[in-house]
Amino acid sequence: MTHSAKARQSLTPRRPFWAVSALFVLLLGCTTTQAPKPGVKHTFVIVHGATGGGWDWKTVDGMLRAQGHDVYRPTLSGLGERHHLPKQGINLSTHITDITNLLAFEELSNVTLVGHSYGGIVITGVMNAMPERIQHAVFVDAGVPDHGMSALDVFDGLSVKDRVEDDLVFFEWLDPDAPFPKDMPHPVHSLTESVSFDNARAKRIPATFIAFVPKGTTVDQRTKDASWRRAEARGWTMLMFSGDHTAYRERPKAFSELLNTVAEGNQTSSLELL
Repeated sequence: MTHSAKARQSLTPRRPFWAVSALFVLLLGCTTTQAPKPGVKHTFVIVHGATGGGWDWKTVDGMLRAQGHDVYRPTLSGLGERHHLPKQGINLSTHITDITNLLAFEELSNVTLVGHSYGGIVITGVMNAMPERIQHAVFVDAGVPDHGMSALDVFDGLSVKDRVEDDLVFFEWLDPDAPFPKDMPHPVHSLTESVSFDNARAKRIPATFIAFVPKGTTVDQRTKDASWRRAEARGWTMLMFSGDHTAYRERPKAFSELLNTVAEGNQTSSLELL
């Protein structure tokens, strides 16, 4: 299944009215301008996953902006370009506040809030705290917690045992010798603190769950995931997208088009691989 990208009209500079000849005016009138394009401008706030950063969504950001949207891709405290911050006080509440402060200080509303992986735990807390600011929530191969669950509760098999040093988790995929930008050790207390999701208004926010399906994995296998089942039970729109856990890196154009379609509200649940 393919989806056509929708974008807003790009505005061209206003033409001068002081032309000194009819010919000059005629030439200006014949200047080619970009044709109007269908679609509505949306505001996307993208929350990255564990060990990541806003840098990881730069390509998708550019493609959404090219479609006429506003995009924010903040980096959570202690990660990415903010890895220099003291780690001892960073927990899930810190990361939720990172995003709620962004919404407040940038005066954002009608937001399409996107969370990838661990970012699903974060945006759940943001939904609970500021439901009035959010138009749609998109869980991208993300954890879907119930009230009172932590990231360690949500992700089956996730363990931090023997990987914690100075309140940071050193996951096996980290490469200390890789150049910047790169994944960084993750603040452990953000994974152990439980999230609140008990706001009735938050539970009414329209939401979409996008499951990534890696090569060799069947659609049926993905539907057995606990987060999938929780999202489905809530009546969310359920979608499948071909690729591994970072499929937005592999297929950024197709993924940005899908995000645009979801924000437009034109997508219905489908088990067909996109």
